[in-house]
Amino acid sequence: MRVLFDDTVRVHYRQLYVESRESGTRGPSDPTEAFGMHNGMCGADIPGFLFLRTGKHSGYIALRIERHDTEPRPDDVWEDIVEASFRPATATVQLMQWAGERRWPLELEQQHYRVRYHAYGMDFSEEGFDEPEEPDEHYLLQFWPARPEPDRVVRQQSRTAGQCNTDMPWSPRRGRDSES
Repeated sequence: MRVLFDDTVRVHYRQLYVESRESGTRGPSDPTEAFGMHNGMCGADIPGFLFLRTGKHSGYIALRIERHDTEPRPDDVWEDIVEASFRPATATVQLMQWAGERRWPLELEQQHYRVRYHAYGMDFSEEGFDEPEEPDEHYLLQFWPARPEPDRVVRQQSRTAGQCNTDMPWSPRRGRDSES
């Protein structure tokens, strides 16, 4: 396993991205319709582009990005977990803040990956604008080589993820796995 990124990131409008597209390529403005938000948290329909949704409207979140050789096991510490498929469209892959305000390179080869997006604390920022000294929302993004598969909701425990994952109604029961 290689750690590609492990730091805080400033989000705006509950979003950040992984991008690997030809320069000048623009995506549509409505992420829920155009970025393939089949699971509500990680849109992957545009080739070379991942749309990542957070609970916090604006402020800092903690984010770690890992590259694995094989599929890692999901950890029980995460409240919400979704999966999608991703393939970089170019040799340059980067994590990007809203509107390209800041970018970080990610060392990913041009091949098919399965992406698992984990969230903890999406409900902590109910107003969405608080900026504590330490981030109260934590995210983990894992990549591993795999054939493309449909998106899926692995686990959904927070109200915010339930609102994002409109096909999977929120359940107040702790430990609920949405799909097995």
